[in-house]
Amino acid sequence: MTLKPKKLRVAHAYELFSAELEAQILDGTLRPGDQLPGEIDLAESFGVNRSTIREGIRLLESEGLVRRPSPRKLVVSLPRAKDLTSRHTRALRMLDVSFLELWHVALAIEPLSAELAARFAGPEALAALDDTQERLERATEAGQSQVAIDTEFHDKVATAGNNRALQLAREPIGFLLYSGMEVLAPRLPGAADRQIVAHRAIIAAIRAQDPDTARTWMRRHIEDFKRGFELAGLPLDAPISACRTTGEA
Repeated sequence: MTLKPKKLRVAHAYELFSAELEAQILDGTLRPGDQLPGEIDLAESFGVNRSTIREGIRLLESEGLVRRPSPRKLVVSLPRAKDLTSRHTRALRMLDVSFLELWHVALAIEPLSAELAARFAGPEALAALDDTQERLERATEAGQSQVAIDTEFHDKVATAGNNRALQLAREPIGFLLYSGMEVLAPRLPGAADRQIVAHRAIIAAIRAQDPDTARTWMRRHIEDFKRGFELAGLPLDAPISACRTTGEA
């Protein structure tokens, strides 16, 4: 047997403090809105100096687990959805996930998202979808990029379904997947028009409270996206980041 030596890293005290508070937040010992003691009291309780507490708090703030409503007040908070999404998006990029991996998940999640929207969307959600669609069509007519607005449309559909678990699960997938339109649109001039038609049909089904049609049209829309990639000769198994940046494997 040949032993492979490896240097061990000892966690800094501020990381241990941060991990302990995070554990108490996640197990419910500390609840959102609970006020934490001041830095001096925390330092005495944990047997460390104030600079250690200060660094640990900064780490927790970066994760969205605590916030300061005032300079002298520190409370437990819920991470914002966009902070969690950003973290998940970075992880997916680091894993070099492919278009096909993202697409398979979207094919399952996005039709469900449309179905729930048709069941639960209220007037405000419908107005938001109409506004997004109008801006998408104006951008298309002006020859402008539709990627950000298209991504927003799918986010709005998910929001209309009033399911926070689904919103959180699909947002990083959608953000990376629909960025593929940046390289797809120039290669397939008709892609933008097909996108507009699909979006109109999905909104109409949601407004009519027709979950089956909403699901069917969203599934067609996602399947059409994959066909577009294939027709454009884009690599389905290459990292999505590479496709988005260069359009090549």
